[in-house]
Amino acid sequence: MTEMVNVIILAAGKGTRLRPYTADRPKCMVELCGRPMLHRQLDVLRIAGLKNIALVSGYRADRLHVRGITVVENPRYATTNMVTTLFCAESQMNPGEDLIVAYGDIVYEPRVLEAVLQSRAPLAIAVDRQWRRLWEARMEEPLEDAETLKLLEGDRIVELGKKPEGYEDVQGQYMGLIKVRGDQVRAFLDAWHAMDRDALYDGKDFDNMYMTSFLQHLIDSGWDARAAFTDGGWVEIDTAEELELFSALQQQGKLTELIRLD
Repeated sequence: MTEMVNVIILAAGKGTRLRPYTADRPKCMVELCGRPMLHRQLDVLRIAGLKNIALVSGYRADRLHVRGITVVENPRYATTNMVTTLFCAESQMNPGEDLIVAYGDIVYEPRVLEAVLQSRAPLAIAVDRQWRRLWEARMEEPLEDAETLKLLEGDRIVELGKKPEGYEDVQGQYMGLIKVRGDQVRAFLDAWHAMDRDALYDGKDFDNMYMTSFLQHLIDSGWDARAAFTDGGWVEIDTAEELELFSALQQQGKLTELIRLD
């Protein structure tokens, strides 16, 4: 199965909230407990046997230190967002072959990736059921940052990426890791190409729509999106304060409550 999987890592953004750590490097090259986030993610991908890996670069691409993967550039990284970055790597999307899409600022255990790989849903989305543990470590008011994720039939995602009114609107948390089943990759491409370039998506123009807006568009169009559940086992790093928090937790021997790093 792993021979027919392509991976695209999105790593074009400037990571301004992570300054000063991103002053001279892309966000994915910022070190978490001594190793760049990107290198940690690549380790997990390779443990799973995934070799066809591409990365979309932008900000400080000259400071990327990677071997054995394809690097594609988003030349408009400064004025576009995740979805535009993703489709800069359209050449890496092969109909008939499963496609993994991952944010460059997340680190996860092998079991998280395995849950996504094992899903045979047309659109599999990694979802953390124990998301509050991570959010409560990162901030005082989790609901101010969390986004909705609503499920039917146990694992069918019907809504994500909105502002929640209460915890009942957050049945898990989207993590920035998805898989498009191989027989749906052509439809995935076609869906993006068919979108109205002049419309607004959750208040953003086409070039700057959020990934969750695109996923919601697919769901609203009839796509069967299913949660690939995990209970913890990952972190995302958005701010310098979070990076310093995780480093402190590691020194205290408490980071394993959120993620086990090799």
